[in-house]
Amino acid sequence: MIEGEKYIEVVKMYFKFLITELGYRISNQNIWGNAFYNLEYSEENHIVSVSYENIEDYLQIIVFKLQYGKRPDYDNKSKTLHLNRLNAQIMPIIDRNAFSSNNAYFANCKPKTRIEKQLLKSAKELRLCLKHMKEIY
Repeated sequence: MIEGEKYIEVVKMYFKFLITELGYRISNQNIWGNAFYNLEYSEENHIVSVSYENIEDYLQIIVFKLQYGKRPDYDNKSKTLHLNRLNAQIMPIIDRNAFSSNNAYFANCKPKTRIEKQLLKSAKELRLCLKHMKEIY
C-alpha cells in the first residue's frame, strides 16, 4: 500500500515528461481516502490517466483519444487505449537506440517500493509509446 500524497508525488516525478516533452498539463488529481488515487494529464487530443486502486493493488494507465474535445466511452476500444495494448502494438517497431535513450532519460529515478517500480516501468513504457504512437494510430 502507498499513501495518496506519496503516490501523487511519485507519479508527478516519473511522468513529468508528459509536461516537459509532450505539452500535457495536469487536468485532474484525486485521492479518495486510502482506496483510489488518480492523476490525469491532458493535451488537445488526449487524456492520460494514471490510476491506482490501493486496496486491490491495481495500477492502470489509459490514453483516451478525445472525440471533439470530450473523453470517449470507456468501452470504445479504438479511443480508450490501455498501456498494455499500446505496448503490444508499438514496442515491436521501436529500435534499440530508442530503448537506450529512454532508459538514460529515467536513469536518475530510484524507486524504493514495489509500486514505485511499477510506476517507473509504466512511465518508461508510456514515454516510448507516446513518442511513436503516430506511427501506428
